[in-house]
Amino acid sequence: MNLLAAIALLVWGTHLVRTGVLRVFGASLRKILVHSMRNRFTAALSGIGVTALVQSSTATSLMTSSFVGQGLVALPAALAVMRGADIGTALMSVLFSADLSWLSPLFIFVGVVLFISRGSTPGGRVGRVLIGLGLMLLALQLVVQATGPLFSSPPVMELLASLGSDVLLEITIGATLAIAAYSSLAVVLLVAAMASSAVVPLDVALGLVLGANLGSGLLAVLTTAKSAIPVRQVTIGNLLFKLLGVAVVAPFVGLYLREARPYISDATQLVVLFHLAFNVIISLGFIGFTDWVAAAVKRLLPVPAEPLAMQRPQHLDPSALSTPTLAISNAAREALHQADIVETMLIGMLKVIRDNDLRLAAELRKMDDTVDELYSAIKYYLTKISREALGEEESRRWTDIISFTINMEQIGDIIERVIIDIEDKKIKKQRSFSDAGMREIVEMHERLVANLRLSMSVFLNANVRDAQKLLEEKARFRDLERAYATTHLERLSERTTSSIETSSLHIDLISDLKRINSHICSIAYPILDSAGALARTRMRESRLSPIE
Repeated sequence: MNLLAAIALLVWGTHLVRTGVLRVFGASLRKILVHSMRNRFTAALSGIGVTALVQSSTATSLMTSSFVGQGLVALPAALAVMRGADIGTALMSVLFSADLSWLSPLFIFVGVVLFISRGSTPGGRVGRVLIGLGLMLLALQLVVQATGPLFSSPPVMELLASLGSDVLLEITIGATLAIAAYSSLAVVLLVAAMASSAVVPLDVALGLVLGANLGSGLLAVLTTAKSAIPVRQVTIGNLLFKLLGVAVVAPFVGLYLREARPYISDATQLVVLFHLAFNVIISLGFIGFTDWVAAAVKRLLPVPAEPLAMQRPQHLDPSALSTPTLAISNAAREALHQADIVETMLIGMLKVIRDNDLRLAAELRKMDDTVDELYSAIKYYLTKISREALGEEESRRWTDIISFTINMEQIGDIIERVIIDIEDKKIKKQRSFSDAGMREIVEMHERLVANLRLSMSVFLNANVRDAQKLLEEKARFRDLERAYATTHLERLSERTTSSIETSSLHIDLISDLKRINSHICSIAYPILDSAGALARTRMRESRLSPIE
């Protein structure tokens, strides 16, 4: 139980460091990766640096895969990043294998103070990283202490001895441990600690290290199994490199032990340096084959051809959920796509009213189903992001996106109901609006489209002045609706035939247009509230004149 607890603590410490670094530097790490894609060597260097920070080649793989899925990075460049990522995680294993036990209490103490006092601020997240580092160092000490009693246990020694005759079994066990622990770094450090206590023979330990490297590639493939094909191409290409590396290096495990043992007496150093040598060899040796592997992966997993109208980036990438900043950005982009569909519906609605186009009306009603599906997908995606992992600004953005998508979904529902009314009360009954009534509807519609585009700009840029302008449009639109309702009643009193036939539809239509505008303008409220520019009440203050 002591050993299991120490292993769990090591895995948890690695998780804290990885998530903490991603929450503090997530946006910066994204920029570093994207801007380093000039050639395969700078891409590999960025992979080393990013992985050294997040302590996980899997996390780097998921970030890089998401960029490929969004069309920001080419597949060969992404595979070059992964070659550097493997070296980065190996370098961290060498660092943690050194005697840094004296840092553990310092990191934990400072980290807890920062985490409690600063909360979800960047300082609090740095505290989370320090806690994780302290727990990793503490866990390595506990692993060494806990493995001591195992050495004297005959059943355990017999089990471990049976591994020495089967390299494939060692690789399989190492890969399974890496997947279960969600970290090849944690498994390599664990194996090194057990080798130093002589619980695991050195040749077995090196086989387990090869398996841990293979397991990190399998873990990325499993994590992106439901992602878009361009995302999966990265992880599968990376797994192919790892398979080739294990196949090339496995036969030389015995040679490494014979040549390195006279110079390196410490078992821990033998294990972690083998891990480093393995990744350096396959990264430098195979980096020239990134184009070839990329081509092979594209043939193995081709992207299906889609109609031109259906081609667009899949923004809700599950692999980006581990980086809250990236996930929030993805959700915002998908929300804007939802708004684009609503704008198409709104523009098409006027054509249905003018031209009595039943075919277009059916297409617009189907678009509302797409708007509803996008709303559900965005909402579900956002709920997967831990609110505790978000800072104040990100939490506010999270709320803004939810509010924006709700309003877009409700606008789509209103447009669908308007189209159904137009079909039933105008087109099927072969009625038409009066010329004056049609001009009023067109003017309101033009204002509505302009306000929708302004609201999309407000959502994207959070500009306070534009938000104030949008709110002013709400009052103007309300006055316009009242004025046109009055002029319609005047036409009724003049016994205008077309106005009498479409009176109910006309009143309902301008009322629905006002409701749509209200949903559009409500997007301004969160922006103004965050800026402190929103009044507590919308009721106008007035002095009551005394009764004389």
